[in-house]
Amino acid sequence: MPSLAILSTLLALAVAFPLNNPPAPQTCNGDSRLCDRQYSNITFIGAHDSPFVGTPDNLAANQGLDLQAQLAAGIRFFSAQAHQNVLGQLDFCHTYCWEYDAGPVTDYLSTLASWLDANPNDVVTLLLVNGGFYDVSLYAAAFESTNLSQYAYAPNKTLQLDEWPTLAQMIKANTRLVALMDYGANTTTTPYILPEFSTYYFETPYDTTNPLFPECSINRPPGASAQGRMYGMNHFLDLDVLATGIDVPDNARDVETNAAEGPGSIGAQAEVCAGLYGRYPNFVLVDRVAVGEVFVAQERMNFAAGR
Repeated sequence: MPSLAILSTLLALAVAFPLNNPPAPQTCNGDSRLCDRQYSNITFIGAHDSPFVGTPDNLAANQGLDLQAQLAAGIRFFSAQAHQNVLGQLDFCHTYCWEYDAGPVTDYLSTLASWLDANPNDVVTLLLVNGGFYDVSLYAAAFESTNLSQYAYAPNKTLQLDEWPTLAQMIKANTRLVALMDYGANTTTTPYILPEFSTYYFETPYDTTNPLFPECSINRPPGASAQGRMYGMNHFLDLDVLATGIDVPDNARDVETNAAEGPGSIGAQAEVCAGLYGRYPNFVLVDRVAVGEVFVAQERMNFAAGR
């Protein structure tokens, strides 16, 4: 029969290390300083049009690294545009599936789910650009078939800016994916795909062709107030081909565009935004995440004085 001392020791261990209460993470997204920071008070560099990968001469490609390599590099925010192909399958396609079809949404989500399986101390965000304005159930089916839905954060109410959990809380709860949708989310039927524009965020203008990125006005949703919303800064430079109104990525300027400081840099535009709204953007979408100083810029915004 166990002695009283042994029973007391076992009880103490059970209290200190309950099986259903995992310990707090030591680092969050690779940095211990972020663990106690609310999700709504962090800046993430994001891979704009993450699935569309190719060499700089491919005018339909926005990235040079695939999803696995983007994650390995440290990117934790991704945007991806979806359309149905000619067979009705939901694929990640750049404007049209005939222009650039990056394959089934489920393939991309499976890669992300596997990465989350292997990296328990990271929180990632996926912004779904619902190019065809499809019913959210199509996306929900993809999330569930790939088991990605198990990681998705689903608040039980609409959150104010100061009500978002910290990264440590999200990691401890194993709700380490924030899934957003620009248009068409329905939290009644799919509570883990959150509405970007109708509820939580605004974004600055996109398809910018001015290499100085001189503004930070609210572009979407039209007429929105900055009050109470997180926001995204679109910092990818386009080129108007022969003044036709057809915009393609201006890859020749990626080093300057993705710089941490200097004219037209991430840092320069972020200061314009911070001057307008009193805070840095929550995400910054860039092309060619491997070019420039995107993580230097992210670090400076996240750990600026007073933040």
